[in-house]
Amino acid sequence: MTIVTSILKTTTLAVVLSVAVAACAQSQETNQEPDAGEDQTMQQPQVKGPQVLLETSMGSILLGFYPDQAPLSVENFLAYVEAGHYDGLVFHRVIPDFMIQAGGHEADLTARDGGRESIRNESDNGLSNARGTIAMARTGDPHSASSQFFINHADNTFLNFGANPQSPNGWGYTVFGIVLEGMDVVDAIAAVQTGNAGGMQNVPVEAVTIVSASVVQP
Repeated sequence: MTIVTSILKTTTLAVVLSVAVAACAQSQETNQEPDAGEDQTMQQPQVKGPQVLLETSMGSILLGFYPDQAPLSVENFLAYVEAGHYDGLVFHRVIPDFMIQAGGHEADLTARDGGRESIRNESDNGLSNARGTIAMARTGDPHSASSQFFINHADNTFLNFGANPQSPNGWGYTVFGIVLEGMDVVDAIAAVQTGNAGGMQNVPVEAVTIVSASVVQP
């Protein structure tokens, strides 16, 4: 993947999500503000199988997965982890009360191509883009997810399957896991100062790096 293609992919995702945000802004049910008195993540099923420890420059985040509901996405993510793809990459897109995104760019925003094919969208698996869940990032093509992922910083139900009438066949963003430990780190990352860089918006002014990503047994 060329740098230009990667930037276009990230820009397209930004446009798609921006449209979704604008379309849902009038509904309180899809407001990006999380309900502090209600833990929506408890509605998710139990995690299974291997977990992943993200050691970031701001602390550790432990991830669990839903292989029964999103087998392709979980397999894909674990393959990238085991190949060392995420080591040294940054959270290149950070929007508080929305999400933090990583998986495709170096600190200088150079794209890193993992070399794997895109996977089929699995957003019709019944899982919700609730605060703390992990989902696959993609372009406007529903089946374009590869290595990039995001952690929901709020209950983003407008990203769910069937929630956006402008999305082809109702496709949303595939939830495939959840933060088990380290939401305080996610909150800290979401609070960093951001700006424009490398043709992208919402880029942390000071790089937030994934020092290492490793598979661990529960």
